[in-house]
Amino acid sequence: MPSPLQSFRAVRWLRTLNLVLQALLVLTLFGGLNYLARNHPEWRKDLTNDRRFSLSPETLSYLKNLPRPVRIVVTLNADTPNPELRGLLQEYRLATEANPNGAIKIDYLDVYQNRREAEPLGLDQPDVILLLAGDQRTALAVDDLYRITRDKDGKPVRTAFLGEKELTARLLDVSSPERKKIYFLAGHGELRPEDTDANRGLSLVREQLRIRNFDVESLDLTVARSVPEKTALLIAVAPQAPYSAKEQELLRHYLSNSAGRLLLFLAPGTKHGLEDLLLDWGTLVDDDVIYDTGAENITEDGELIIGAFQPHPITQTLLNFGVALRLGATRSVRPDPGRSLGGGLTTLTLAASSKTAWGERSYRDRVIPRYDPGVDIRPLPGMEPKDRLGVITAAERVAVREGLNFSVRGGRLVVFGSGDLIANARIANVGNQSVFLNAVNWTVDRDTQLNIPARPIERFQLSLSAGDLAKLRYALLFALPGLAALLGLAVYWTRRH
Repeated sequence: MPSPLQSFRAVRWLRTLNLVLQALLVLTLFGGLNYLARNHPEWRKDLTNDRRFSLSPETLSYLKNLPRPVRIVVTLNADTPNPELRGLLQEYRLATEANPNGAIKIDYLDVYQNRREAEPLGLDQPDVILLLAGDQRTALAVDDLYRITRDKDGKPVRTAFLGEKELTARLLDVSSPERKKIYFLAGHGELRPEDTDANRGLSLVREQLRIRNFDVESLDLTVARSVPEKTALLIAVAPQAPYSAKEQELLRHYLSNSAGRLLLFLAPGTKHGLEDLLLDWGTLVDDDVIYDTGAENITEDGELIIGAFQPHPITQTLLNFGVALRLGATRSVRPDPGRSLGGGLTTLTLAASSKTAWGERSYRDRVIPRYDPGVDIRPLPGMEPKDRLGVITAAERVAVREGLNFSVRGGRLVVFGSGDLIANARIANVGNQSVFLNAVNWTVDRDTQLNIPARPIERFQLSLSAGDLAKLRYALLFALPGLAALLGLAVYWTRRH
């Protein structure tokens, strides 16, 4: 008599039990892996050669000691997935899970579908990253996290990811209880940050700085005895009267002895009284007005279009995206040809006019300007950029201290030949806003305080000829279905015989 286990019914049940057990084993395996991934995120290993999916030791040390929680709100565009950014933010969140006092929370927000949540945060555009910690906040664009070059067709291409350096710097700023303080100089008819007038006000600039975690106040050097301690940056916008010798000495002391930072916006037709200070920093500001005969270099409203830039952190965004500046009346600004090349001073022209422009010295007397050789200003031979008049310069001092094997950064000075570049009526221009905010970040060291390398962005491209595409199409249409049919016939023939 055959065993009950050898009956057809018993075999069928054994096969069913075997399938159920296999399914349970698979589910248990995946469940266990997900449990480990969720509860033990530290059990991960980056197998890439350059550890591109790991945070640097410097960043990890900062995150371990964040003093308070930080919320990061990202308004990503659905058309640009930005996998590098998403992966980096995930690393930040996981790295701070063990620090309850400084945990990082990540929120992704659609500014078009969630207007009620976006408006209180001041978010109305995609591709923006907002960092919030208590009552402090700072924001940056997603494109600021990438190094961008142009391909042979002139289109911007992302070549490296700078996200860790930029985000860690902003995290340190926003999580610090103290805000960096920016003072706008007053007492000489300068444009004021509390003024909402379109042509004379800087209220929009003030809001942009506050969003980026700066305290903004005014400082009248006519009554102040010194520049306040812990001043991150001084800004003077279109002074209408010259600074006195005493005020100039205060600024000189602040720049040289306190490694100070200063932005000057000097409108043409006014005396600023800072000639000696500017010469100390290798900079000349001419008493002229730039005119241009090229129709493509002037807007219909008579604004000067500036599109020539030297590579520098202040102008890099303009170079990456081919953005131009829109300026009103502008004077020429240039490095002093007779400046001393020693002493650790570097002076560079950042932005310049077109090659058809000149500096008109007789702008007070003439209704119709014209170039007078030997009187008006043309670019000097051997000065960069060639055959152009500078409108923005940057100067920086770096000193080597005795007994130290590294340099010590000194003051930084940026001079603009325009007085209204950041006025309310012009700051809405993408180029104007970008060059100003980059100048602020450069002067307060937000671009250099971290030594974190950029991560390369790898791209894989499959190039197929028309013949290769035709072969691939026929393979997908006939070869794969034909192979499946042959396998089916083979199984049918085997079972039948």
